[in-house]
Amino acid sequence: MANIALILGGVVLAVVLYVIFKYNSLITTKTRVENAWSQIDVQLKRRSDLIPNLISTVKGYVKHEKGVLEEVTKARSAFDKAKDMKGKAKASNMMSDTLKTLFAVAENYPQLKANENFMMLQEELSGTESKIAYSRQFYNDTVERFNTMLLKFPTNTFAKWLGFTPKEFFEAAASERKNVKVEF
Repeated sequence: MANIALILGGVVLAVVLYVIFKYNSLITTKTRVENAWSQIDVQLKRRSDLIPNLISTVKGYVKHEKGVLEEVTKARSAFDKAKDMKGKAKASNMMSDTLKTLFAVAENYPQLKANENFMMLQEELSGTESKIAYSRQFYNDTVERFNTMLLKFPTNTFAKWLGFTPKEFFEAAASERKNVKVEF
């Protein structure tokens, strides 16, 4: 009888330790997902902060391209107003589209392309775009890892019970998959 109780106690202890280990793994991965999103958010905010400087530099050169500047301003405003990941992702996609258009328009203004402030801002934005792309990839990799953990047996049996739910991937808008077409 004592041996059975000891074996049963050992099995229960092993199960409890396994659940604790898996729970901690899920918490760690969930925290990595949140951190990865935070890194995207930091870069998107950085890009948003660069936009007013870019607009003021460009304004003097492209006065009759007012529509493009208004679209960039709208995109920045949409980003600032977005409250959740989905809203910020949508605003980010909108901002990417308008910046592509703005830089395509700027190609037709040689004196603007030669402007030191514009070149510096364009380089800053280009670097930020690269960081955003990297951050998106890292986020999606982390989400994939987390979501896979939630689907694997036996973690899936208690992950729902513990309140873990799959996270959404950061997806590019359909418009980001196309080349920008600028017509005059």
